[in-house]
Amino acid sequence: MIKTALIVVDVINDFYDPAGPNYYPRVEETVEPLKQLLSTARAAGTVVAHAVERHRRGVSDAEQPKLPVHCLEGSFEADFFGGFEPVERAGEVVVPKRRYSGFFATDLALTLREQRVERIVVAGVKTNVCIRATCQDGFAHGFEVVLPREATNSNRRHLEDASLEDIGRYFGSVTSLADAISMLRGHP
Repeated sequence: MIKTALIVVDVINDFYDPAGPNYYPRVEETVEPLKQLLSTARAAGTVVAHAVERHRRGVSDAEQPKLPVHCLEGSFEADFFGGFEPVERAGEVVVPKRRYSGFFATDLALTLREQRVERIVVAGVKTNVCIRATCQDGFAHGFEVVLPREATNSNRRHLEDASLEDIGRYFGSVTSLADAISMLRGHP
């Protein structure tokens, strides 16, 4: 049996709350699928990692020349979107990330390896930025990568579509929500 983990990427106020500076209306389409994935993973005792963007105040950051200062630790933008807060249980962790990928310069790969995880279901936003980077790096770390189509999107549909094509072709599988739920339920 293949042990599977759920990686929830950037389900934070910055993108999901209408008051967040990077909110976009289509993001709401991912809320119910994400809730289903998260509740399934928790019920099955599956490893859940919340990979969330968190930047430090007053510390230079490589993203800043491309993006304005955002998602500072302790800010409204960096807080979990309501209903997606992590719970205190074995196997559920928060992985602060300072770049697009949940793997780059974090202990995510080590954490998953210590739990004997072989497959990751990646979900969240944005498909063409943090999801793509996390899928690519997950693949590079040797994990089988699964991306449920209904549980990710972007404010730029053409980039979302291109990223889904690339992820499916080069890094893993783009599947249905039902298939991803089955993987989480059947392989804790």
